[in-house]
Amino acid sequence: MSALEPREAGTGAGPISADGPADDLPRGSVLDGAHRALSIGIVSVVLLVAFEATAVGTAMPVAARELNGVSVYAFAFSAYFTTSLFGMVMAGQWSDRNGPLVPLTAGMGAFAAGLVLSGTAGVMGVFILGRAVQGLGGGLVIVALYVVVSRAYEERLRPAIMAAFAAAWVVPSVVGPLASGTITEHLGWRWVFVGIPALVVLPLALALPAIRRTASGPADPSAPRAPWDRRRILLALAISAGAGLLQYAGQELRWLSLLPAAVGAALLVPAVRGLLPRGTVRAARGLPAVILLRGVAAGSFIAAESFVPLMLVTQRGLSPTLAGLSLAAGGLTWALGSWIQSRPWTEPYRERLVVLGMLLVAVAIAAAPSVLLPAVPVWVVAVAWGFGCLGMGVVIASTSVLLLKLSPPAEAGANSAALQISDGLSNVLLLAVGGAAFAALGGGAAGHAVATAGDASHPGAFAAVFLPMAGVAAAGAWVATRLRGHAAP
Repeated sequence: MSALEPREAGTGAGPISADGPADDLPRGSVLDGAHRALSIGIVSVVLLVAFEATAVGTAMPVAARELNGVSVYAFAFSAYFTTSLFGMVMAGQWSDRNGPLVPLTAGMGAFAAGLVLSGTAGVMGVFILGRAVQGLGGGLVIVALYVVVSRAYEERLRPAIMAAFAAAWVVPSVVGPLASGTITEHLGWRWVFVGIPALVVLPLALALPAIRRTASGPADPSAPRAPWDRRRILLALAISAGAGLLQYAGQELRWLSLLPAAVGAALLVPAVRGLLPRGTVRAARGLPAVILLRGVAAGSFIAAESFVPLMLVTQRGLSPTLAGLSLAAGGLTWALGSWIQSRPWTEPYRERLVVLGMLLVAVAIAAAPSVLLPAVPVWVVAVAWGFGCLGMGVVIASTSVLLLKLSPPAEAGANSAALQISDGLSNVLLLAVGGAAFAALGGGAAGHAVATAGDASHPGAFAAVFLPMAGVAAAGAWVATRLRGHAAP
């Protein structure tokens, strides 16, 4: 079936066009008449999320100092991640039962409300609560977007729209910190938070009407609507609470921290087994390996990247601005990697391309701590990270494409939620492990990097983060050899 043929909403057969085929673009393009409004709308949503992620991170240290909350600074981040895990599970069920329109709308509303709550907070507790509300919205949005792609785009068009998602991060990754820093310095940090919600209106105005036409309703309207799975909801609560407890334990290196660590692990183990497809932990071929690879790639890379600016500041004397700019080129190479995987000629070689991408990630992470040697120039990190981001662009976009290829339409929401859970949970766990190793070897608490960035840290503390994460990424190259599976019917 052509992408321009009409269909009934919610059948999963392909999108309809209100305007008819476009004459100025190839038939079946993500910007043809059938897809243009939807593509621009959902990419605008990703652009907004990307700008928030880069801008808010810049303003956060100033907010924490003004609200006397530097001692709980890390929880402003962990609150977002832990509630987003719950939101992902909810969005998966919600989208499979009713379509992605309502969870996407609710997610954008919660995302904006959380920003306003944080931006108007008078104490750090309310600020963290706002971040939690925002994380819930972010979890709903990201899974709903994946279901939209599954419903509204043919399989051959999905690599292109995933490449567009990656490209939407390029400008925010460069402009976001600079704009946020300028606003924070001249107007105050609150304007960074309360100003972003105003940007929600345009993406929703573009995306929602198109989603209503092309991807609303259940995947099979004739089938009985499945009831809410209360067990999965309880497991989602368990995985969020467990992740939060483990992150807390990783930041507080005391004997008493073993108690929250044990409780967190007890909550996580059954939750992970219940929420991820069977065989994920052992990298069973096909969908389980795709979901495991997403977590391995994202967790190892993000855990390592979090320590790059701190290493350059404390070990090589760079200013925070220069240290941050050392990673700026990565946004461009990430988009390049995502674009490469979207080319039609790469499809027969996708698995091999993903293996190469993971090897690039492993080498980049392993090369980063070489700047701990005074004889190694600091630009080595920028070059290495550019290649690492190139590999990540290939891997992240390809795992998204493969997930939708291997998922039946009625299971796209649940499987998309599993992919995002693997991504988010591995970020939390590997950051906790890396932070604990860093602190144990004299690096200071990772969660309080804003307070210790000017202090001297033992070089071995950084090596204890980067080298194990390089090993995790190398293991991901093996997982990538097990991606082949049977496509969904």
